[in-house]
Amino acid sequence: MSTQTKTLTKKEALFEYLIRLADDRLILGHRLSEWCGHGPILEEDIALANVSLDYIGHAASLYEYAVEIEGEDRHRDDLVYFRNDVEFKNLKLTELPKGDFGFTIARQFLFASFSYFLYKELSEVDDEQFAGMIKKHLKEVKYHLRHSREWVLRLGDGTEESHERIQNSFDDIWTYVGELFYQDEVDEFLQEHKLAPDTASFKDEWKELVEGSLKEATLEVPDWDQYMVTGSRDGLHTEHLGHLLAEMQHLRRSYPDGNWQ
Repeated sequence: MSTQTKTLTKKEALFEYLIRLADDRLILGHRLSEWCGHGPILEEDIALANVSLDYIGHAASLYEYAVEIEGEDRHRDDLVYFRNDVEFKNLKLTELPKGDFGFTIARQFLFASFSYFLYKELSEVDDEQFAGMIKKHLKEVKYHLRHSREWVLRLGDGTEESHERIQNSFDDIWTYVGELFYQDEVDEFLQEHKLAPDTASFKDEWKELVEGSLKEATLEVPDWDQYMVTGSRDGLHTEHLGHLLAEMQHLRRSYPDGNWQ
């Protein structure tokens, strides 16, 4: 469904917004799960797996509320396993390959810090069920931010190699951070109904946290004014999402009626 050519209803706008939030967390959770068994140390292997499960759990709750709002008798799994890449609305930042540990940490820090400010605002929206869900997730989002920020400091102010790797990671991923604050008519409609925050309201705070953390880690802050990619909220993605979905959806699409009995 295009949201560009018709007047939105409250139900359509909220459904779209929930899908965007859920897709971000599902895809990033899947990416993080690729570290399971490959972490640099045992504790971090477990930590990344737990963060991955947190994201997938958050996505499940958001999908469940989305199908409830939609009222078309769909199951959350229908949204996960039976949509094509152009129907996913996740940020391109979340679908990029996991790269090395430095890249994973750089992405985690940028996404977790944005989620922290976003979720603080979302926990006050005028929808008791939505706000309650967000408040519960926010406790884990705070942990994700603390965990990733500690690793940014450790890698940036660590060895020459760790410093170089995470600096390169921030430089490479910077072109994707502009989408974090993308807003369109869906956001504007929900803001009018007190169901979503204006992300511009906390952008300066977020930038201050990111810049302060990178400088504390002896890292250079990339240019905020460089070219930023766009389009993911309209279903435009990198080549990587299709490969990820093929892996994630293959079994369920091959055996749509399969079960564990």
